[in-house]
Amino acid sequence: MQEIIELEKRIAAALDRIDKGLDRLPAPGRSAASGAGVSGTDALLRAQLEEEKSLTAQLQARLRAASAREARGDLQEKIDRLTQELDVQGLELQRMRRLNAALREQLEALRSAQVAGVAEPGQINKAMQVELEALRALRLTEIAEMDEILTALEPHITEASHA
Repeated sequence: MQEIIELEKRIAAALDRIDKGLDRLPAPGRSAASGAGVSGTDALLRAQLEEEKSLTAQLQARLRAASAREARGDLQEKIDRLTQELDVQGLELQRMRRLNAALREQLEALRSAQVAGVAEPGQINKAMQVELEALRALRLTEIAEMDEILTALEPHITEASHA
């Protein structure tokens, strides 16, 4: 991409030099003695100018195509990253739902045992384990969200550090 930009600059400079050279040539009919030589040189310079313009147009088209490809690549990269983040969040959400359902069941069993007056330490331990697992799942969900935020901020942080 950088090479194309450099070539475009060189071609633009060459076109400027050719244009300035054409301005210095006498107009047809001003000098009768050197009319044939000037006309041949003029035609040659105009042909070179047209060739340079054609080359410039081709390079500009290549530059636009390369920029479009780069933009599509960046968009595809962003889509892939966001899809991956969405997948991670979906898995964490499923885990949270499953653990919350298990926690509700354990709490209901614990309430029933309390009402019946037979609260068993095993039930309490099991309910505490499910609750701890739910807290861990919540923590993992928060970590995934923080990773997403950091990923979104990373380009801005990099830009600020280079400025």
